Amino acid sequence: MQIRPIRSEEDYKATLREISALVDRDPQPGSPDGDRLDVLTTLVQAYEARHHPIDPPDALQAIRFRMEQAGLSVKDLEPVIGKSNRVYEVLNGTRPLSLRMIRELHRQLGIPADVLLG
Repeated sequence: MQIRPIRSEEDYKATLREISALVDRDPQPGSPDGDRLDVLTTLVQAYEARHHPIDPPDALQAIRFRMEQAGLSVKDLEPVIGKSNRVYEVLNGTRPLSLRMIRELHRQLGIPADVLLG
C-alpha cells in the first residue's frame, strides 16, 4: 500500500477519484482496501481543513436552516424570539438577536451558541 501526502490540487482530485472507486467496491473494514480507504479519507480531511476551510454559517443562515430542517414556521419561533413582527425583523436582519433570543434558540432549537453569537 503506497500512499503519498496530498500536496497539490491534482493530488487532491486524484485521491478523491481513488476514494470514490474504493467506496463503490464497499470494502470490509480491516481489509486492505478498507484500510486504504480509511487512510485516504484521513489525508483528504486534513488537506481540506488546511486548503478548503468551511466558514461557519452566520446566525440568520443557521436559524433559517434549522427552520427548514424542522419544518418550522414564523409562528413556531414566536415563543423563542417574540411576536411575529419581531421574528420577521430578526430573519430579515433588521433586528439583532438579544441574549435572551440566543439562549432560547440554543436551548430550544439546538443551534450552537457560538454560531448565534458570531
